[in-house]
Amino acid sequence: MEYKVPQHTRIGHVHLKVADLDRSLAFYQGILGFEIMQRYGTQAVFISAGGYHHHIGLNTWYSKNGPPAPRNTAGLFHTAILYPTRKDLANILKRLVDAKYPLTGMSDHGVSEAIYLDDPDGNGVELYWDKPHDQWPLDAQGNLLMVTEHLDVQGLLAEAD
Repeated sequence: MEYKVPQHTRIGHVHLKVADLDRSLAFYQGILGFEIMQRYGTQAVFISAGGYHHHIGLNTWYSKNGPPAPRNTAGLFHTAILYPTRKDLANILKRLVDAKYPLTGMSDHGVSEAIYLDDPDGNGVELYWDKPHDQWPLDAQGNLLMVTEHLDVQGLLAEAD
């Protein structure tokens, strides 16, 4: 029998190698708003949304002052951060625009709306919210049909506080 991961299994956290811990915290804490849960001196920090022990670990154990990983090699494509509502996504987009933080893309995937950017070490980051399940695009057989279409940026920003 084929094994399937249990239905309610989730990705608990991602742990990233970074070159400069303070620079990374300026992004993940200062711009995105994650809170520090625990520091390990000057080499590592665990950050969270909402008090979880950690959603993201950042460390310099093997990467202090190192260059970003080359784009054309195997490795992490992006870390995806799921926001609870469209308004929450609108608020972080407004925050990024106000900070003049460079974005690499924005898409409507049918199932979600997403904003793409790179952290200071060149690690890809996706910020997104999932549309209600009953709005997900399906084919005639009921199979999911994810797409990559233009994101209504002005409509999204109109929902920001």
